[in-house]
Formats: sequence, C-alpha cells, structure tokens
Amino acid sequence: MTTIADSLADTLARQIASGAYKAGDKLPSLRELAQLHGYAKNTVVAAFELLVSRGLVEPRRGSGYFVLAQSTPKPPEEDAGSLGRAMDIVWLMREQLKTQPDAVAVGDGFPPVEWLADVRLDKYHPKVVRTGLGALFRYGSRFGYAPLRDHLVRKLADFGIGAEPRQIVLTHGANEAMDIVIRYFVPPGGKVLVDDPGYYPLFGKLKLAGAQMLAVPRLADGPDLDVLERLLMAERPRLFFTQSLAHNPTGSDISPAKAFRVLQLAQKYDLLIVENDPLADFKPTALPRLSALDQLERTIYIGSFSKSFSAALRVGFIACGADLASDLADLKALIHVSSSEYSERTVDVILSEGHYQRHLNRLQNRLGEATRKAFQLFDSVDAEVFARTPQSLYVWAALPGVADSLVLAKELLPRKIVMAPGRIFSVDSTQVSRWSRFNVGAMADPRFAKALRTALKGLIPVR
Repeated sequence: MTTIADSLADTLARQIASGAYKAGDKLPSLRELAQLHGYAKNTVVAAFELLVSRGLVEPRRGSGYFVLAQSTPKPPEEDAGSLGRAMDIVWLMREQLKTQPDAVAVGDGFPPVEWLADVRLDKYHPKVVRTGLGALFRYGSRFGYAPLRDHLVRKLADFGIGAEPRQIVLTHGANEAMDIVIRYFVPPGGKVLVDDPGYYPLFGKLKLAGAQMLAVPRLADGPDLDVLERLLMAERPRLFFTQSLAHNPTGSDISPAKAFRVLQLAQKYDLLIVENDPLADFKPTALPRLSALDQLERTIYIGSFSKSFSAALRVGFIACGADLASDLADLKALIHVSSSEYSERTVDVILSEGHYQRHLNRLQNRLGEATRKAFQLFDSVDAEVFARTPQSLYVWAALPGVADSLVLAKELLPRKIVMAPGRIFSVDSTQVSRWSRFNVGAMADPRFAKALRTALKGLIPVR
C-alpha cells in the first residue's frame, strides 16, 4: 500500500529527475512542505528519509536537505546503445542526426565532413547578399529561386534529362520533396511500391500517410523484375519509389537493360516512377537514369545538394511534367509557404563558380579510393559484398559467421563503432538480416578495422 510519505517522495524524485531541483539545490523545508500540502511534519520527514535512502538527497545538520549529483543514464531518446529499437524509424533518424565526436559512425548516411569542408560556405554570404538584399526579407517564389532552377536545367541536361524551369520545384531537401509527392498522390490505404531493402525515412513517411507498402526486392543490377511485374498485375499500384544509382542502402546501380524493362512495365501498367537521386554528384553523368530514358513522362526526378554541399542548406528539388510541377508548387506553398531563398541563392552562387566542378572531381576521386579500400577490408575478412560498384558511398555487406547483423552492432557499440543493421532498411523490420550498410568514408578510420577483426575473432578465424 502506498503511503502519503511514499507519494510525496515520488513527487520530489520526479522533480529532481526532470531538473526542477538540480545537484546542490536545497529542497523546501519541512515546515514549508507541511504547510503547502497540509501534511504532518512526521510525514514530510519520512518522505525525506526515503529520498536519502534512494541516494537522491543528503541531510546537512542545521541547513536542511540538499540534492545530490546523480550519475543517471541518458533518457531513452538519447541512448545510443538502444539497438534493440533499431527497427524504430524515428529512433534511427535521431541516431543519424547525433554528433558523437569519439564514435566511428560506420553506418552513417553522409560523406565525411572533411570531404565537404573545401566548399567553404562561410565565404559565400557576401556574394549571396549582393544577389538581391531586399528579396531576402520576403518569402520566395512557390517554385523556388528562378536562377537556381535555370542552373538545374543545365545540370539535368548533363544527365540527359530535358527539362524547363517551369518543370522544377525547389524544396527543403529531398525528404521534403518525397513528402510533397506522397501528400499529392497517396491516399490512406494507397498501394505504393518501394525498394526492399530501401530508404527507411521514406518508409516512415509512407507509414505516416497510411500507405500500404509493397516490397520490390533490390538486386545487384536493380529491381527484381519478376516480383515487380507480379505486384503490378495483382495490386495495380500508382507509384514506385526507387533509387536507380548509388542505391541506399545497397550501393548498387541499375543496369541499362533493366532500366529499359522497368519503363516498359511502367507504360504497360500505368505506373508513375519516383526516382530519388541524392548522390548524383558522386556518380558519372553518363550512367543510366530512368528519368533520362523516359524524359519525365512517367518519372518524377528528385535531387538534392545535402550530400555534396551541406545538409544544413536543405536544398533539394523535384523535376517532372509542367502541370504536375505547378500542382506540387501549390501544395508546397500550402504546407511551407516557400522554401529557403537564402539557401537556394547560396547553392546558386556555388554552382556559378568554377570551384564547383573541382569540388565534384575531388569528391568522386575520394569516393573511388575509399570504395576500393572498403572492398579490400571486406575481402580480408571473407565478407560477402552485395554489389561492387567502383564509386559507392554505401556498401551492403554480410560478415561471415554473423546471422543477425543487429547482434554484431551490439558487440561493436561498446567499442564506439555505430553500425546500421540491415533490418532497419527492410519493409518488414522484424525480419532478421545478416546484412549491414557501411559508409566507405567512415570505414577509413583504422578503429573500425581493428574493432571489426576483434569482434569476428570469436565467430570465425580471421586472416
């Protein structure tokens, strides 16, 4: 049975835990609490003694009761060790957004900061202001900053995608672009095709929209065409979200033959393809893209500068048919009024300088070298690599003797190695996966190879 003293002690303990009373603070006196709650002094004394027994406060003769410093664990939303919740999409997004200077985030989704630092964002502010100071104090166009859309027309042309400025809508990164497309096309209960494994934030958005996700297995050269056609015949979905190049998480690229076949199926079954291409700047421009083959007839192309410039800029875009672009721009205005013209002007200034192409060349060279070294490391421990593309920020790999990559992730976490277990990227996140996504840039840290070999010693003999 809970006594009044127990209840008062619990109340004070919650206040201490929430920070209302911090280490060193003096609690209200016996008289104050007795008068405030109408309790007998003996009841308050009993509550204080309970707090003392719990190690929360200490009595100081003649002065009262004071809060002790606590070595409490971090709350669950900040607990990097809660890998048992790895299937929780929102939890993983929080983990990906953390900065842990002493950890090797080998499961990270972004390139290393040092790869992007030469962009030197600090030097662009004066140039951005000179592009039109007055406009920076107002909302921008619903389509986004016009000169940047002009630049994107030329950038898309390099990929073989023909577009006009009126076919481009600027967004707060690729994630807002996907959100706008989902809001426009997907009703509650709507059927949507997705890559499996695939981009877990997309899965979260579709779940939030109440969509029914239909998993299309991702193979080393693109979607599984047999499964894709069976689903198209049986379910008649309207949309297919996919990544043709630098696929997240497998790092694979679609083959030209498979790209043509996907578009044939889209034509046959009236399918609209949403092609997300966030790592376009890391790949050769001549590689096959569905939007280039289709010329935005049955494709919606989504791009971003988060991976190649800075995630802090939050500049992405949608390229599609002109009528659809106008509708999506209206929807964007309804949701967010406008995107950030300041950020869009910054990207436009960067694209206007010759330094941009040199930056991309360095990025691609660094990526190629990091990918080569990642394959060497995996070969040395007899890992199975899903796809061996020569330039890939992500490598999808299964380590020998590891039936559940979540187990290995838990093993490596005390060594400050943060992985991305495969089940996170599955439509059905309850399924055990032996695969993991590895960031080749983070793998270059020698601490990863050392920790990996140590962890594997108990499972298999490592050369």
